[in-house]
Amino acid sequence: MTDAVNSYPGERLGLPATGPGSIARVGRRIGALAIDYAAATIIAVGFLQYDPWASTQESGWRLFAPMMVFAVLNILFIPTAGGSPGHRILGMRVMRLGGGWSGLWRPIVRTLLLVFVIPAVIWDADQRGMHDKAAGLVLLRV
Repeated sequence: MTDAVNSYPGERLGLPATGPGSIARVGRRIGALAIDYAAATIIAVGFLQYDPWASTQESGWRLFAPMMVFAVLNILFIPTAGGSPGHRILGMRVMRLGGGWSGLWRPIVRTLLLVFVIPAVIWDADQRGMHDKAAGLVLLRV
């Protein structure tokens, strides 16, 4: 028996090819990541005395301040707003596979894996990153 080739990302999951409810594509994801990391860096500079131009010896723990803020933003916004600020600005929503609220632990697992970057750049045929698959989540267009 042979498996049918998917004609678009999300087909195996029963999602539409385009429009609301379809899998969010790579361009939007990268844009959301840029928005979120820029916001995290601005917050770290303003509130955590992060200096992006300091040497690593001068920075100490502050070297990781933007990534810590990025993680906190994701963990807080995914269960409350349905996505990070970047996701929401670019018309995306993080949901449980099959629909419904993400809960509290899923955003934590997703964010911790996302911080390590590698799971986010490895996708399946439905363009779901390993961080989303591990947490049972999917990033959809609104």
